[in-house]
Amino acid sequence: MMKLDFLTLFPEMFEGVLHSSILKKAQEKEAVEFRCVNFRDYSTNKHSSVDDYPYGGGAGMVLAPQPIFDAVDDLVSKSENKPRVILLCPQGERFTQRKAEELANEEHLIFICGHYEGYDERIREHIVTDEISIGDYVLTGGELGAMVIADSVVRLIPGVLGNTTSKIEDSFSTGLLEHPHYTRPAEFRGLKVPNVLLSGNHAHIEEWRTKQSFKRTLERRPDLLEDYTLNKKEEKWMQQIKDEMNQEN
Repeated sequence: MMKLDFLTLFPEMFEGVLHSSILKKAQEKEAVEFRCVNFRDYSTNKHSSVDDYPYGGGAGMVLAPQPIFDAVDDLVSKSENKPRVILLCPQGERFTQRKAEELANEEHLIFICGHYEGYDERIREHIVTDEISIGDYVLTGGELGAMVIADSVVRLIPGVLGNTTSKIEDSFSTGLLEHPHYTRPAEFRGLKVPNVLLSGNHAHIEEWRTKQSFKRTLERRPDLLEDYTLNKKEEKWMQQIKDEMNQEN
């Protein structure tokens, strides 16, 4: 069972997310265990404060090291495995599907969700194994980022998703964006499902889907193709797609 601990000043923020949809089912299947820990409970300050003014002056307050160090030490001491300690931070590595797949192989993850102006640098330097950002923008705290990462990681745990091929075919898992999907009816308001999907020819369907993935990636995220190695068949498809796109323009 994977364990995910969230160190946060606002544990109530996690209630709806952790007890709904796939994350709820993952817990029911005993594939994962979630714990929300208020690191204010570890403060030794008489006012239970967790932040202080920054040395050298400046705007905002900085999270102090003592409550977070003690909280992480406590969780690590109770862990059967050495956990990855993840700091949610705008300066961190940008979160990707590849990172989600990497983290899904771990037994224990600890997320540090900060607030205020930032963290005491000693937290970053001495207890954190990963710094992660979910995008190039700033949120009021790390909670939403931790929820995003948790959702992305937990769905990759074996047995969590009903269809085991879903996670393999997801956008980014193959290095490409996912192909279009259709369902019944075959015609809706005069809009028809592509004939190939109704043909029953699985080889043709698979080829169509792969070509559509290439086309969608080329149109929307051409940067993903920079690190993608095309085989000879795919090179031919890509040229066909480019020719078709040029004709459309």
